[in-house]
Amino acid sequence: MTIKIGDKIPAVQLKTMASDGMKTVSTDELFKGKKVVLFALPGAFTPTCSAKHLPGFVQHAEKIKAKGIDTIACLSVNDAFVMDAWGKSQSTGDKVLMLADGNADFSKAVGLTMDGSSYGMGLRASRYAMLVEDGTVKALNVEAPGAFEVSSAEAMMKLL
Repeated sequence: MTIKIGDKIPAVQLKTMASDGMKTVSTDELFKGKKVVLFALPGAFTPTCSAKHLPGFVQHAEKIKAKGIDTIACLSVNDAFVMDAWGKSQSTGDKVLMLADGNADFSKAVGLTMDGSSYGMGLRASRYAMLVEDGTVKALNVEAPGAFEVSSAEAMMKLL
């Protein structure tokens, strides 16, 4: 079942890289008492993700955070090392928190997965963006397969 507006974010552990190595981030830690824009995409270093999706949030991070957003987070079914390398290659700095959902635990828990097996990618996160306030989904924009329209930084800024 797919998560929807008004639902609570499930309790899941994600990974990120910190200056002192890999760090576990619980969804409670990430969302409790905060306004977060979380966007997910099929894969680090993939064409649309690298050319449009992540760069838009990096480019508009200041404008998004000026609208009361505490954290902008990018999630993909990749490991923390890949997400860290991709973040560095895209100059995310402290603008976007790069989250690894390596086993697709979060993606499965929110019901937003896609089967990339025909591309040799296995189970991946769907392309979407959500606004979460204190652990509750307030907005959710899920892309149709192959599309990139409603989950962009620009689309999310219109919702804020």
